[in-house]
Amino acid sequence: MIRPASFVPSVRVAPSEGTPLFVFREGRLLLREDGTLPQGRAEDFPVDLVNPLGLLDGVPVFGARLLGEVPPGHALRPLRGVYGVLSEELFGLAGYAAQIVEWDRTHRFCGACATPTVRSERETSKVCPNCGLSAYPRVAPVVMVLITRGEGEGRELLLARGPLFAPGMYSALAGFVEPSETLEHACHREVREEVGVEITGLRYRFSQPWPFPHSLMIAFTAEYAGGDLTLQPDEIEDAGWYSVGNLPTLPPPFSIARRLIETVAREE
Repeated sequence: MIRPASFVPSVRVAPSEGTPLFVFREGRLLLREDGTLPQGRAEDFPVDLVNPLGLLDGVPVFGARLLGEVPPGHALRPLRGVYGVLSEELFGLAGYAAQIVEWDRTHRFCGACATPTVRSERETSKVCPNCGLSAYPRVAPVVMVLITRGEGEGRELLLARGPLFAPGMYSALAGFVEPSETLEHACHREVREEVGVEITGLRYRFSQPWPFPHSLMIAFTAEYAGGDLTLQPDEIEDAGWYSVGNLPTLPPPFSIARRLIETVAREE
């Protein structure tokens, strides 16, 4: 879910007729019955936390939180569920909008002195007028590691599933980076903790913002170096080695995990 290249962030303009609105309630996005975004002025809808996001192809776009009842002719839909309903550009921008609105909601007061915060005029931050504390939108780095072993037709991928995964779905291993930890150290630690094996040949592949709720996914591949699979209780429900020609159900197409697995599976 990447912001489109034609999007210019942090441009302050007022909503007008025809302005696309990304309106959320508890992580769900408001859409019209035809699957398009509501348009108009923020005051045309029962909303608060109105945030100017920037310009998309020269058109201002806004994020906001829905108050009261869902307007007639509209419905709330889970953000993940609008993939394929919205264009790829709007879907990526919806992820950005969701994070900005949630950041605004959770930083209305200073975390140090409880004074109401104000929006900075020069950057995306909330500033305390009393003690000067600045709060930026939260971005939590997460490493993802896809482990391989073998060569040619016998090449296998280590895939696992958590207890909250969709039935039958498997993915690469992933975990949050801890304070004072490098990305490389986080990869080795997470793999060791979650499945009990050692890795070598760690290689960065690509990254992706992930607004569920506020992560930056950083994808790596690595080679199996040894150890027996020992699953971490409460974190890993099942894990195993899968041939590149016989993979289980994978994460949705818009996820970095799907891109990582399919990219590696195609490699010689």
